[in-house]
Amino acid sequence: MKLNRYIDHTILKPVTTLDDVKKLCMEAVEYDFAAVCVPPPFVRIAKTFVGATNTKVATVTGFPFGYSAIEAKVAETVLAIIDEADEIDMVANLLAIRNGDWDYVEKEIRTILPLIRNKQRVLKVIIESGILLEEEIIRCCKLYGQYGVDYVKTSTGYAEKGATVEAVKLMRQSLPSNVKIKASGGIRTFAFAEELIAAGADRIGASASVAIMREAGIAPMN
Repeated sequence: MKLNRYIDHTILKPVTTLDDVKKLCMEAVEYDFAAVCVPPPFVRIAKTFVGATNTKVATVTGFPFGYSAIEAKVAETVLAIIDEADEIDMVANLLAIRNGDWDYVEKEIRTILPLIRNKQRVLKVIIESGILLEEEIIRCCKLYGQYGVDYVKTSTGYAEKGATVEAVKLMRQSLPSNVKIKASGGIRTFAFAEELIAAGADRIGASASVAIMREAGIAPMN
């Protein structure tokens, strides 16, 4: 297992500085992480920091609560694409999910996904599994699986409960094989990352990525 290629090295704090982003990107290049995930205003500069390496640049939309209007998420998505983000982690409308408004949830993905596909970008939909009921997680997976998003992601890291092995297993059972899973939220140790990958996670979103690699005894790649 090439642990480094599972990791989205992440910083999404509202007080993130340019120096923070540069450090994140340099670490990601050093360890050959799959991606960095940065706040939207830092996408363009992050692209210059990672350069022509294997590390992609991801950003977020509808973050962290998901209840932005569809039109707002469209605007955020378009801007992320203009700024050359490779991957977009979009928070689903959790209010709509919790209130059973599945028509709205479907309208949102039906509107956003073509923008991503037309520009050959990757879409990860964050469902905040730690605060959803099991049946809501399953229904999200069925819906997003039907539309063929690239990933369904467990968490933003801002809810009271982040990724769990149980949620990843449930998602894997409920998603088609072509849709991947990103686990994020509270992943700070190699042992936990390993458990999540064994449960079916294809990506790990973490801010403690370097500590995880060191714990695993893995030296920088570059």
